[in-house]
Amino acid sequence: MTHLAPHVSAWFLERLPVERAASPHTCASYAYAFQLLFRFAADRLAVAPSDLTFEHLDAPLVLAFLEHLQQDRANSARTRNARLIAIKSFLRFMQYRHPAGLDQIRRVLAIPGQKTDTQLVSHLCRDEVQALIDAPDTNSRTGNRDRALLLLGVTAGLRVSELVGLRLDQVSFRDRYVDIYVQGKGRKERALTLWKEVADSIRAWLVVRGDVRAFELFVNARGEGLTRSGVEYILRKHIRKAAATCPSLARKRVSPHTLRHTCAINTLQATHDIRKVALWLGHASTKSTEIYLQADPTEKLEMLEAVVPPRLRRGTFSPPDEVIAMLRRR
Repeated sequence: MTHLAPHVSAWFLERLPVERAASPHTCASYAYAFQLLFRFAADRLAVAPSDLTFEHLDAPLVLAFLEHLQQDRANSARTRNARLIAIKSFLRFMQYRHPAGLDQIRRVLAIPGQKTDTQLVSHLCRDEVQALIDAPDTNSRTGNRDRALLLLGVTAGLRVSELVGLRLDQVSFRDRYVDIYVQGKGRKERALTLWKEVADSIRAWLVVRGDVRAFELFVNARGEGLTRSGVEYILRKHIRKAAATCPSLARKRVSPHTLRHTCAINTLQATHDIRKVALWLGHASTKSTEIYLQADPTEKLEMLEAVVPPRLRRGTFSPPDEVIAMLRRR
């Protein structure tokens, strides 16, 4: 019997953060997936989570766990697939540490992911963006911070992890512009140059930021770096305020990632080049960026204007004689 605990510890302490250089968000997501898995397995097998063995982690158990996620926890197919990806990643790691279990591992790796619906991405229109940017009170310290934060989210299209992780040494001013250096998914770096309005907003925040120990650009009232939940709270607060002047915001579900989608749509409409959108957002492939082609109506309108519809020959139609029509029905 092979106990799981030492291998899981090695995977989380060495394999993911050191060898694969996985982001803290990925490590946290995988850790939560295994919390759910171990609790389910412990209840199902009547053993303590620390006493689980590798032999317990077979295909029937994993399939039962995935069904539990959807039936009992009401998780979506996307969430179910994300948990399965975490389990498969661990089992690929175990292929080299426990070769005797290759047959068991292959059975789990053969479990397919569920097909998911492709939905249009949610984004903000120009008036909604303006109302949101105008919502913070720039006469206060936090108002200057929030406006700079929201402007960066809309114009740079940063992921929330990139936004809270942006450091002071990754921001530099050049004439009227500001350059930011972002470390995104997979440790991929990209440099973005943003225009005068964004630069002025960041300068205004730096004036009132104060001398705090945190290296992050955006800090909370305690002088510590903002968290993901902190950004979500700031966004919700200003969405409620902006909805007073732009009622359409009240009908939308706006998250920090919605600002990234908005930046992508604006960039696509300005450049008409999906490759430039992928470069701006830091996508490794344009396959991840193609979802914005479906959401942008201007692309369809330009296609309709470019295509000449076929001409139809005019014809004549004479209604049949009523007597003949009656006889045909007999």
